[in-house]
Amino acid sequence: MTQTIAARAALLDMDGTLVDSTAVVERLWLAWAEPHGIDPETVLRTVHGRQGHQSMAIMLPERDHAINLHENDVMLANEADDVDGVIEIPGARELLDALRPFPHAIVTSANVALMTARMRAAGLSVPEQRVTAEDVSASKPDPEGFLRAAELLGMAPADCVVFEDSGAGIQAGLAAGMRVIGVGKHAAAHNPTVLVTDLSQVSVTATPDGFELTID
Repeated sequence: MTQTIAARAALLDMDGTLVDSTAVVERLWLAWAEPHGIDPETVLRTVHGRQGHQSMAIMLPERDHAINLHENDVMLANEADDVDGVIEIPGARELLDALRPFPHAIVTSANVALMTARMRAAGLSVPEQRVTAEDVSASKPDPEGFLRAAELLGMAPADCVVFEDSGAGIQAGLAAGMRVIGVGKHAAAHNPTVLVTDLSQVSVTATPDGFELTID
C-alpha cells in the first residue's frame, strides 16, 4: 500500500540507514567483547545506534567510564581505518540526490572521521549539514541529536522526518516529536511511523511548502 508523508526537512541516520556497515561493526565489537566474556548476542543487541562509550557502559556497568571514553576513541579510530565490507543501502544515493534541493542533515552517533570514511567507502556524498558525536552531550536514544539538527536547519521538529534503522535511533526520533521512517527488517520491532525494507521504496516530490515522501 502506497503511503505519503509531507515534510519540510529530512534527518538521516548513517549506519544501517544510508550505509550497511554490519560486517565491520560486528567484527570489531565482537573482538572487543571477547576478553570481557560478553556473549555475542548481547553485544549485537546493544551496540547499534549508540555511541560506543554508552554501549560499553551498558555492557560493563561497574567499569570506570573514563576507560570507556578512552576505549571508544580507540574503537572509532579502528572503525574509520576498517571500511572493508561497508556498502550503500539500496536507494541511498538516489534519496540523497533527491533531497539535495531541500533542507536535510545527517545525524549519526559516529564522529566526523568515521562518518566521512564510511560514506566515502559506500560511494555516498556527505550532506552539508550534519550532527555527529562531537556535537552532542547525550547519545541516542536521547533526542538531542535530532533536535539539534532541526535547530540547525531552522525547522520545527514536527516538520522533520527521520530515517532510522536502530531501536535507539527510532526512539530518539519519536522522542524528538518527529515522524520516523524505519529502514530494514529490525526497525519493525520499534514502532516507526512507517517501515521500508530499504530506501529504494522512497521517492521525493516537491510541494509548495516543502516535499512529499512517497513510500511504495
